[in-house]
Amino acid sequence: MSDLVSDLASEAPLRLAVIIGSVREGRFGPVVARWFAEQAEQHGAFTVDVIDLADTPLPLELPPVPPALEPDMARPDGMADLTRRLGAADAVVVVTPEYNRSFPASLKAAVDWHYTQWQAKPVGFVGYSGGSGGILAMEQLRQVFGELHAHTLRDVVSFPRYYLLFDQDGTLKEPEGPAGAAKVMLDRLVWWGSVLRDARRERPFAAQL
Repeated sequence: MSDLVSDLASEAPLRLAVIIGSVREGRFGPVVARWFAEQAEQHGAFTVDVIDLADTPLPLELPPVPPALEPDMARPDGMADLTRRLGAADAVVVVTPEYNRSFPASLKAAVDWHYTQWQAKPVGFVGYSGGSGGILAMEQLRQVFGELHAHTLRDVVSFPRYYLLFDQDGTLKEPEGPAGAAKVMLDRLVWWGSVLRDARRERPFAAQL
């Protein structure tokens, strides 16, 4: 870590939510998320919370009043834990596959059921797919999170043809490249996460609207 990142990392650990975006049967997302969570824990600046969307009911039918207008809206009972964990996060990393040149509906539902939980927080992406490595899904997610006043990071981790990169035990065959990309993104998350955490404390974002 650079001296600046080291100084920031020496403060209270940032609460990092790592979201597994896929809920389909046979998904590979937990393998990628487990690898990334290990990178974040080894980095030393984060308390890591892995959030699996498969553990939460995510109705596609949204309420008549959007959460942008009613942040404390009533949500399904089973969503309370997800809402609390997203709200507690100082930074977010979304682990997403790419389905038909986009990201999964489960991830969009999780995003759309919330609003203030994303505001003024940095969001990073880890993508995996057959060809592009999830780049197309990540680029679309940038537009979505930008609308929610989150700050998306330029640096990402991408796994094209992921099924060739991990062995049967879920271990990367050649970890150096992905580990280096993860470190760059995590360093960026330390900077943005620390700065935005301080800013939210001093000037709550919702009060500026």
